[in-house]
Amino acid sequence: MTTRYTHMRPRREVNASVEVPLDVKLMHMAASLMFVGLVVGALVGGVWALVQLPAFALRGITVKGDVEHNNEVTLRANVVTKFTGNFFTADLGRVRSAFESVPWVRMASVQREFPNRLRVTLQEHKPVAFWGDDGEQRMVNSYGEVFEANAIELDDDKMPRLSGPDSQSQQVLAMYLAIEPVFKALSLGVDSLVLSDRGSWRAKLAHGAVIELGRGSVDEVMVRVQRVQHTLAQVTQKLGRRVSAIESADLRHDNGYAIRVRGVSTQDVPGKR
Repeated sequence: MTTRYTHMRPRREVNASVEVPLDVKLMHMAASLMFVGLVVGALVGGVWALVQLPAFALRGITVKGDVEHNNEVTLRANVVTKFTGNFFTADLGRVRSAFESVPWVRMASVQREFPNRLRVTLQEHKPVAFWGDDGEQRMVNSYGEVFEANAIELDDDKMPRLSGPDSQSQQVLAMYLAIEPVFKALSLGVDSLVLSDRGSWRAKLAHGAVIELGRGSVDEVMVRVQRVQHTLAQVTQKLGRRVSAIESADLRHDNGYAIRVRGVSTQDVPGKR
């Protein structure tokens, strides 16, 4: 029996990895980016087509809140033509600004109502006084903000008139609200209050008397006004006159005030110690 031996050569492992050229890598990357771009573009196009469907065209606007001085006809004429778009694309900031440009509207809040409506809640100005010189149509609201509107639409045209720099309208209103109850307690109504450019306060009473209040903050002026409140009735009684007989008063003195009473010369009233 013959035995054959075969010589087996050992296998040699060959590294088959090949370095990919840079230009091929760039081509693959470009192809991937193009694919992603096509997918994104298709998605964007699909979404855009969806939001442009007629079902999402704005069909109406629901208005709630304060509408005492504005009706549907007024709002439509002043607002609807100022904005475009549908339920998704309408610029709510622009819609809000359009409503807030309408006379008497102080603030507007706008929300979307799916699928094709907007809901607007309005807050109107609550006028408490006229603002500026006699004849001006501007007013001050309860927040001390100056606004313009048609005074003919007022329910109460007997409001006081306040005046001063527009930037200080809140301070002027605060001063009026502080002094008005004091004079009212003396049966004297405050018809107007002026803050001059130099910071001096002057009030005019309903019967025509002019009160020079001087400079200062509400607290500083109130010290002088309360001095009048505590002594005016006694002074006018001694003079044989009513409080309403006062023609003018100057409160700009450190330790008292000067008054002019109808039929009586100027009187100096010392402050209480």
